[in-house]
Amino acid sequence: MPTITVDKYALFEELGEQYTEESFQQLCFDFGIELDKDTENDPARPKDQAPELAIEIPANRYDMLCFEGIAMHLNIFRGKNTTPNWRRLDIPEDKMQTLTIGKETAQVRPYAAGAILRNIKFTQASYDSFIGLQDKLHQNLARQRTLVAIGTHDLDAIKGPFTYEAMAPKDINFVPLNQTKPLNGAELMSYYETDRHLSRYLHILRDKPIYPVILDADRNVCSLPPVINSERSKITVDTKNVFIEMTATDQTKLDIVCNIMVAMFSKYCAEPFTIEPVKVISGHNGATRVTPSLATRTMEVEVDYLNQVCGLEESPASICKLLSKMAYSAQPSEDPRYIKATVPPTRADVLHACDVMEDVAIAYGFNDLPRSSPNRSVTIGKPLMINKLGDIVRHESAMAGWVEVMPLILCSHEENFEWLNRKDDGNTAVKLANPKTVEYQIARTSLLPGLLKTLSENKAMRLPLEIFESADVVFKDMSLERRARNERHWAAAYYGKTSGFEIVHGLLDRVMTMLRVAFVTHEEGLQGKSVDFEVKENPTKADGYFIQEIDEPTFFKGRAAAIFVRLGGKLQRIGELGVLHPTVLEKFDLRYPVSTLEINLEVFL
Repeated sequence: MPTITVDKYALFEELGEQYTEESFQQLCFDFGIELDKDTENDPARPKDQAPELAIEIPANRYDMLCFEGIAMHLNIFRGKNTTPNWRRLDIPEDKMQTLTIGKETAQVRPYAAGAILRNIKFTQASYDSFIGLQDKLHQNLARQRTLVAIGTHDLDAIKGPFTYEAMAPKDINFVPLNQTKPLNGAELMSYYETDRHLSRYLHILRDKPIYPVILDADRNVCSLPPVINSERSKITVDTKNVFIEMTATDQTKLDIVCNIMVAMFSKYCAEPFTIEPVKVISGHNGATRVTPSLATRTMEVEVDYLNQVCGLEESPASICKLLSKMAYSAQPSEDPRYIKATVPPTRADVLHACDVMEDVAIAYGFNDLPRSSPNRSVTIGKPLMINKLGDIVRHESAMAGWVEVMPLILCSHEENFEWLNRKDDGNTAVKLANPKTVEYQIARTSLLPGLLKTLSENKAMRLPLEIFESADVVFKDMSLERRARNERHWAAAYYGKTSGFEIVHGLLDRVMTMLRVAFVTHEEGLQGKSVDFEVKENPTKADGYFIQEIDEPTFFKGRAAAIFVRLGGKLQRIGELGVLHPTVLEKFDLRYPVSTLEINLEVFL
């Protein structure tokens, strides 16, 4: 979960109450966040530095990734404030600032949005929080700027109308942020190659024939998304009018980020919670739209469902009052069986009635929910054999010092295929017909994308990292009525300054030993023949497993092997192990070598 550090005294002043560490920890618990650290009595804290609170925020609450979001929602929860009425200024479309998207941007980052915060008054603390929220959104919701990139500019230093174009690197020339010398696109890539902060984003553009760029009316470069802004439009504490532009590869994430950025900091405008919209004109089809949307959503939720799941017997009016503590605007419906819950534009995490139910339980108080025993029934339960096998493998992996991770079963098509240098034959992966975002396009056919994304998000941890997962992957299977089947796999990844191939191999040997599968030599397993088949019957050969070198683009040449196992005379290829190819590491933003293994556990049943 993301951890946000805030000034303790400033937060308590905003809340209008002084808390002890224990009482504030209880408030956080009641709301569903967690106080991770209070530096008030920390001897390592510099004497001239104010005490800070490190607060862990749930991964779905992007609206609380800053001081303003935490203070606002805690005040609403405590009944001290009501949910703000965010609104766009009523400006005729012909008077709005415009952002025109060029057709060529479809090759790199096809979507864009904009907004303006007028007459804003920053303090050093609110300015730092503004910059900090951008960074947190980039790292979390925007997936390291691959999905969305945010640019903020001093509107008084540039002028509209603005255009969003894509140009050849040599044709882009500007002074990057905090620099004095102009660079073109190609020079910029070389200049920031060793930059600790920006180098991680260069791969998004480096191999593209054209780079996206935001230009003002005088063709001055405002930013080169998703890498860096221009020094010309740099914002400071004294900036009065902020132009926010965003480019994206995912329209849904773009709208969420745009709403959150302006909602959190519009409180500092001369007229609080008002945002000046920007008219976005698409060069693809000439369509126009006004951003940010700031649209609310109204959901009809069944009262009995909310009460039954929470174990309550609350009236519709009482449930509406509870939801007001969680920033909803709710009222009983004309049908007494339902309530109408209006979701604010900052709560993109609310997608289903179960999300509303969770907020009802939080507002009521988890510790105050009625306790009851389930109805007794006479049953005899036992684990499925595949689950029992998976638990054995998980236990042995953990005992060997490896850490279990649990990524999502959905991933993007690129992560599952292109990023692993694998081709999609169209008959392997189950694809979602209407994915909500590009992150969740298919059901994974391998555990590797999840492991590598986990490593990428934990690069700050001390190396080496040793992680594993035992879970399902999904394949198309037209022979079945449901046209798909689950398959239980086990995979592990070693990330360190050395490849660690022998360490991964050792883990495989340990698990195979515990599964009572002996190691056999290559000659014993194949009688000197190469393996160019998936299954071979030979009841005269002894059971066991062995590995054979393979040449596959996912792995470094000469550092990969297929894993074969013979059980009951049947020889099968059950997986692979090896050192990942450098291009795979680059796609997942990993600097050091990674060795992985993955096998199919179904063959051992």
